[in-house]
Amino acid sequence: MKILTNPMLLKMVLVLVASGVAFMMAVLMLRRVRQSLGEEASALESAGSSEQLPLHTYHAVIQQLKQQKHELQALQQAEHRRAKTSESLSAAVLSNLSSGVLFFGANGLVRQANHAAKMILGIASPVGMNAEEVFRSDIAAGVKAALQQGSSLRRVEVDYVTLGGQRRSLEVTASRVPAADGAVLGVACLINDRTEIAQIRRQIELRGEMSAEMALALRTSLITISGYAQQLAQNSDPELARQLAADVAAEAKHLDYTIGGFLAENRRAKAAATSS
Repeated sequence: MKILTNPMLLKMVLVLVASGVAFMMAVLMLRRVRQSLGEEASALESAGSSEQLPLHTYHAVIQQLKQQKHELQALQQAEHRRAKTSESLSAAVLSNLSSGVLFFGANGLVRQANHAAKMILGIASPVGMNAEEVFRSDIAAGVKAALQQGSSLRRVEVDYVTLGGQRRSLEVTASRVPAADGAVLGVACLINDRTEIAQIRRQIELRGEMSAEMALALRTSLITISGYAQQLAQNSDPELARQLAADVAAEAKHLDYTIGGFLAENRRAKAAATSS
């Protein structure tokens, strides 16, 4: 009993109890701290993974956009090459055409002319000229009508004089050139030099006139010779007979001269046609 009432012993018991309680509380606090630290670590890991997912998606989108840009650039380059090839082919075809080609833009000015058009019109550089300056005739009105109203100019023949003074017979066709969306790109003019054909036509007409004149002259001469022959047969006067014979000879000479001139003209026309 004395031991239980000893104040020192009671103090030691109280100290041990307090120490045990303090130890238990420390253990509980350490568990709570560890639990909270674990929860924070889990939260940080989940936050890091949630941040990495949009970043990977962003990089994938950027890579896809770069690939699409590269493909688009490749398509643009291919289209540019095709356009260049088509333009070169069109220029080569136009330059080798024997017919002249003029292209008037929507503003009414020449945008393109091939070599044949320059040679036929006698204009070194018609680009930038309007229809009046190029044709100096009623063809200009037809080109304007084709550009503004859409009407076509079909094979119109016109006498044309170049700036150098050469006369030519031209056949001009003009038609409107629409774009894919219906807009007007301009008017294309096809020009053919019909000068040689016109000359041949005139020669044929002239030969026809000469043939008609020749037939009339031949008929007149034959009638005259026939009349002289009848008079000569019916007349017995020697002097008159000599006169009639001289007249027949003169008419025959005139007829021979007329036929010879016609044949010589025909030969000259054939020689000119062969040399041209």
